[in-house]
Amino acid sequence: MTTTGVHQEAEGSTARGFWWWKRRRGAVLDVGLAGLSALECAFEGVRFAGSAQLPVAVGVVFGVLVGSVLLLRRRWPMAVVLVSVAVTPAEVGALLSVVGLYTLAASDAPRRIIGALAGMAMVGTLIVAFVRTRQDVMGTELAASTPWYISLIAVFMALALTAPPVLLGLYVGARRRLMESLRERADSLEQELSLLADRAEQRAEWARTEERTRIAREMHDVVAHRVSLMVVHAAALQAVALKDPQKAVKNAALVGDMGRQALTELREMLGVLRAGEQQAARKAVDAGRDAGAGRATVPLASVGVAAAAAAAAAAAAGPGPGMEDIETLVGQSRDAGMVVELAVQGESRLYAPEVEQTAYRVVQEALTNVHKHAVGAKVMVRLAHREAEVAMQVENGPAQGVADAGLPSGGNGLVGMRERVHALGGVFVSGETDAGGFRVSAVLPHGAVAA
Repeated sequence: MTTTGVHQEAEGSTARGFWWWKRRRGAVLDVGLAGLSALECAFEGVRFAGSAQLPVAVGVVFGVLVGSVLLLRRRWPMAVVLVSVAVTPAEVGALLSVVGLYTLAASDAPRRIIGALAGMAMVGTLIVAFVRTRQDVMGTELAASTPWYISLIAVFMALALTAPPVLLGLYVGARRRLMESLRERADSLEQELSLLADRAEQRAEWARTEERTRIAREMHDVVAHRVSLMVVHAAALQAVALKDPQKAVKNAALVGDMGRQALTELREMLGVLRAGEQQAARKAVDAGRDAGAGRATVPLASVGVAAAAAAAAAAAAGPGPGMEDIETLVGQSRDAGMVVELAVQGESRLYAPEVEQTAYRVVQEALTNVHKHAVGAKVMVRLAHREAEVAMQVENGPAQGVADAGLPSGGNGLVGMRERVHALGGVFVSGETDAGGFRVSAVLPHGAVAA
């Protein structure tokens, strides 16, 4: 709970204990003002009772009742002003009038009502002041020499008793409403910041998940094909080791080359990821140090997301295989004993790096699946360069002899290919053929860039 909420809750609890007062000091202030007003009106009531030829006790009781009305100024400010206007002819309740006008002007009452009641109070005070001043100076030389003196004194007294409390009340009311609006705006901003923080955390979690998926896909693409070929060559090496030593030596050399290539690609990928993570973490720590005036307080989620983004950008910017390497890829499968045909249609041209690498990975993963699940099958690799797209298809016939080479499979190869192709806005289709084989097809738009 925020500090503002605690204050509001505290105010609400005290409001229930003191009728319409929100705070204890407000009740004490109103009771004190009402006591002073009652005391003043009681003294003025004695004078009023004498001029009206009434008992003194009646004047005192009248004054106490009128002055005590000020106790209701926060709940019914218009009633307090009306009472003060009503007792103006009796010259009772100066404090009642001043405090009542101030409270009414500071309240949320409509401006026209405030103006009307303030005008009534000023007119009543003007009339009473005019009459009282005329009675005081009647028959003197001052009244004869300066006839405008009575009007000037009456206007001055009326303005002095009505204008300052009204203006002060309007100012205090406007300031209070401004503070309330600022407080409400601060509360709304706090809620928005909380929502933004929640959304940022969700986006961070999504980014971490996406980066883990991307890294897993890259590791699968790099390792699966090389290791599958190594297993196939190792099996061939075991079969011909005694019968054909020269072929065994050739297969052993191929296994060593593929192992070195796999280790090189893994080392490069891990190096790029580690460098990107360290750079992103360093930038995040520096930003946190600048924001914290010397204290580096960086959320771990921000460092993780920044590192993931930096690693992804670095991996995407690094050199990778392209479509010109597909022929080499097919040759490696041929060396492993697979019957592979490569057909290229159209003229090759320069594509976006994402398109080049995705096309290579699709063909690579399709050939890897053939090594795993269709040993001895004949494979046809087709690559078509079209006007606005590039298409690739890898189709194999039914397995010949052993249906499965015994290689482990996590079932992520087709999923990874589909994700790669869809990320570029392409189309991916895979499934069994009528002849008992398997077909993988993909179409990538020319110049597509990954999101």
